[in-house]
Amino acid sequence: MADPRGFLRVRERELPASRPVPVRIRDWKEVQERRAEDSAMLTRQASRCMDCGIPFCHNGCPLGNLIPEWNDLARTGRWDEAIERLHATNNFPDFTGRLCPAPCETSCVLGINQPPVTIKNIEQTIIDVAFDKGLVTPQIPDRLTGSTVAVIGSGPAGLAAAQQLTRAGHTVAVFERSDRVGGLLRYGIPEFKMEKRHLDARLAQMEAEGTRFRPRVDIGGPGHLSGADLRERYDAVVLAMGTELARDLPVPGRDVAGIHQAMEFLPQANRAAVGEDVPDQILATDADVVVIGGGDTGADCVGTAHRQGARSVLQLEIMPQPPVERPENQPWPTHPMLYRVSSAHEEGGERVYATSTAEFLADDDGRVRALRVVEVDLSSGRLEPIEGTEREIPAQLVLLAMGFTGVPADGLLSQLGVEVDERGRIVRGEDFGTSVPGVYVAGDCGRGQSLIVWAIAEGRSAAASVDSYLRGHTELPAPIAAGTVAMKVG
Repeated sequence: MADPRGFLRVRERELPASRPVPVRIRDWKEVQERRAEDSAMLTRQASRCMDCGIPFCHNGCPLGNLIPEWNDLARTGRWDEAIERLHATNNFPDFTGRLCPAPCETSCVLGINQPPVTIKNIEQTIIDVAFDKGLVTPQIPDRLTGSTVAVIGSGPAGLAAAQQLTRAGHTVAVFERSDRVGGLLRYGIPEFKMEKRHLDARLAQMEAEGTRFRPRVDIGGPGHLSGADLRERYDAVVLAMGTELARDLPVPGRDVAGIHQAMEFLPQANRAAVGEDVPDQILATDADVVVIGGGDTGADCVGTAHRQGARSVLQLEIMPQPPVERPENQPWPTHPMLYRVSSAHEEGGERVYATSTAEFLADDDGRVRALRVVEVDLSSGRLEPIEGTEREIPAQLVLLAMGFTGVPADGLLSQLGVEVDERGRIVRGEDFGTSVPGVYVAGDCGRGQSLIVWAIAEGRSAAASVDSYLRGHTELPAPIAAGTVAMKVG
């Protein structure tokens, strides 16, 4: 720690300014913009890192990022060393620096009695500067092992596993059902949160290293490679297809027109944002939009609806509004459930909590015109409707953003013979291996719906297990076991 008084001199957080709302909702560019004066701000913020005797930020992040080290390297402008430290634990800081909710910050020791260090912004700056300076280059293996690995799914878990295994010398093919590689990073994350040029730059690096990408291949589907084909052609398989079964809302009127899953709406918007032609696109233009679900995907729908020119946007959440300050039952260094205002919420709209949808109401043409909702009470431990609180909310477009329930047990999984548990997750051991030798699992399809940083950690750890399976030993890092969970009380 080169500035032992930094956290005493600079006591408040500073973050880069976002582009003005009236400007940014007219395009799909990222909300934040880099400015010349941000360099001095980053130096001040990085100087606040205390280099603690026990840096809890390491444990708050499942990747075990070496945060105090690269904070100080960024503070002193040693970018080549900073990106080396950052890449030592994280394959894709360009993704996490934009998309991760930063559990490292809520476990920052300085956060006990001051606002925590702006770790996420420093991370993003390091990787952006590294790309600008040409410090991100392919890491081509010295020799090939002769072993082949198939990775199913090209989200963050699959890409992390593929990059690690390629660098270990294995020949890796990544299969993606969609027409372009990237999974939810490509079509689930709006452009205003992460411009896809960052994803494309990383994929170009991976291709230069030797990873092979195979889009438009629905492994296990009719006319495509089967599970038996995979086992015959590849020495090992990594399943990293995410959790594709979206949670539905089976209430009266669910079948009326104008009600869509978020993952129908967002991919279309992402395609249109980069200039693709999208026939029969679901649009929020001039509509009263209701988004059901209070999480990040719901916020992505809110921001997208603003950019499409919605008349009004309302986000509905069945749970009570979280507190602004850390509650006593979620003490430091756990990642608390707090009321957060995303960039999409800054742009307008309304958020309604503790309210449940009872029915969708249709107009004479069979399209949704309103929701009948009721307020709910959780004081008994169960969600109970509150008598006399029913009302209608007008809506011509309803988007369901209530998360995902798991993976389909048929198709590829049944062909491979792997088990799926009652929560829709692929059953695996602590080494990420299934009951089928040579078949491993990484990411949400094994853990359940989680954060991007956990997906990358799982991809790295699964890669280490696959490498050990193929060679009898491994030098690849494994930051977590399959059963590792976030810090929590009780």
